[in-house]
Amino acid sequence: MFLPRRIQRQSGRYSRVDGIPYALPVDSKGAPALMAAFTVDARRAASLLPGNELHPLRVSRDRAVLLISVIDYKQTDIGAYIEFSIALGCTHGRRPAPPLLPLLFQKHFGVGQYVVDLPVNTEVSVKGGKGIWGMPKHLARLDFRMEDGSVSSRYEEGGQQAVRVRIERPRLPWLPVRMAAVNYCAFRGMLMKSTIYFRGRFGFRLGKHAWGTLELGDHPRVKALRDLGISPRAFFTGFFPSSSGVLDDHSEAWFLTQPTLPDVTYPEGLESVVDLGQDQTPMPPPEPDGEPPRVLQEVVPLHDARSHEEARR
Repeated sequence: MFLPRRIQRQSGRYSRVDGIPYALPVDSKGAPALMAAFTVDARRAASLLPGNELHPLRVSRDRAVLLISVIDYKQTDIGAYIEFSIALGCTHGRRPAPPLLPLLFQKHFGVGQYVVDLPVNTEVSVKGGKGIWGMPKHLARLDFRMEDGSVSSRYEEGGQQAVRVRIERPRLPWLPVRMAAVNYCAFRGMLMKSTIYFRGRFGFRLGKHAWGTLELGDHPRVKALRDLGISPRAFFTGFFPSSSGVLDDHSEAWFLTQPTLPDVTYPEGLESVVDLGQDQTPMPPPEPDGEPPRVLQEVVPLHDARSHEEARR
C-alpha cells in the first residue's frame, strides 16, 4: 500500500489520544465493505454542505453524488465495529467545479466526500472518530450481511428505522485497488479534513449493470435525505470481500463561516464526546426482518437478488 513516508516512519510507535491507546499506524485489516452511489439533485445537495468552500461533485449540470459505504471492521486498535457512512461527493475551493472534470484532477479540486451521517455500533469508535478526526459518529444498531448473491446493511436508532442498503454481490472481485480517499466533516464549528489509505481486491458494477437499493425509514436523521431527489437506482456498486486501511493521524481544519454570527456551535462541540468511555461492546444488531414491523419509504422496491439476476437474463 502506498503510504506517505511520514506514516511509514511511525510504524512500531505508540500513542494515547484522549485516553485511547493506539499502535501506529492507525490501521484495520480483513474488513469487508460495500459501496453504492446514487445521483441526487445538485442544488439540494449544496444546501447540506456547510461553510462556503465545499461544493457538490457533479456528474452532470444538475446531478450530484450520494455515496453509501458500509465497512465491517474486523481488526482495529479499538476492536471490531461496523461503520455506516452516508456522504455527498464534493470538491473544496472558492468556486464550484465543472461536472466530471474533478475526477481527473482530484488534488487540484480537493475531491472528497462530505460525511452527512456516520453511525457506528461501539462507544469507543464514537469517542475516537468524533473527538480526534471530527467525524459525525454516533451510536446505532447496525448489521452487515453477506448472503447468496447480495450484500446488505441496516441502520436503526432508538427503535426507529433509518436506512437499509442492499447491492448485488459481484461474482469476482478482480481489481486490485490501492488508493487514498478524503473525508470532510463538520465538528466544533470547523470543517475537518482527514485521509484514509486502503487496499484490497474490488468487484464493481457500473451504469445499467449496477443494481443497488436504498430504503429510507422514519428516523429524523434521514429526513434531509428524502429531500435530495435520490435516483431510483444506483449508478455504481462495489464490494471488498476483505480490505486493509490506514487512517492518517494528520488532519486539517478550517473555521466554518456564514454571513451572520451563529447562535450555537455547529453542529455540536466537545461536550458531545468529553464524557464518553472506551466500551468496545457492539450494540445489538437490528431485529430480523419482520420483527418488529418497519416503516420504510423505499427509493426503489427491494427485490431478491437472485430473482433480479434471473430477470436480467
